[in-house]
Amino acid sequence: MLDTALRVDLLLDRLEASLREEMARREFSDPAMIGIHTGGAWIADRLHARLGLAEPLGLLNISFYRDDFSQTGIHPQVKPSVLPFRVEGRNILLIDDVFYTGRTVRAALNEIFDYGRPAQVLLGVLIERNGRQIPIRPDCIGHKITLAADQRITLSGPSPLELRIHSVSPQS
Repeated sequence: MLDTALRVDLLLDRLEASLREEMARREFSDPAMIGIHTGGAWIADRLHARLGLAEPLGLLNISFYRDDFSQTGIHPQVKPSVLPFRVEGRNILLIDDVFYTGRTVRAALNEIFDYGRPAQVLLGVLIERNGRQIPIRPDCIGHKITLAADQRITLSGPSPLELRIHSVSPQS
């Protein structure tokens, strides 16, 4: 069981407030939102409604853009990305559940740029944890957490959305 600081509803409130503040600061007009499959899409679905965005929600499946694709292969049930709006010249809100190494976001940005060159991208994540490996970081977060090397935090859902911290076996 996680403490109240990690309740998803409270983290969504914090992330929403941070996104609104950053959008105002950066003069973000007419934004389109993209959620990274799977947990990021669940979070984006909630935020899309809260922010009252006009464009339909975009969903990104970065499976083919991952830098470990040659090592892990691909899940046989991969669904395609769906971006039901023009990316070129748009302000994009990119949403994920947990920011860890930065590699997922790097893959997401690569795919987004295959659709066109956005005016700007604002990255919002529910949880930012330690372990960043590349020079990418979120603009807006719901909560920052430090975990041990053998710990992971995962979001289950889509309803209800729940966070869980668990230990993983060391790689041999």
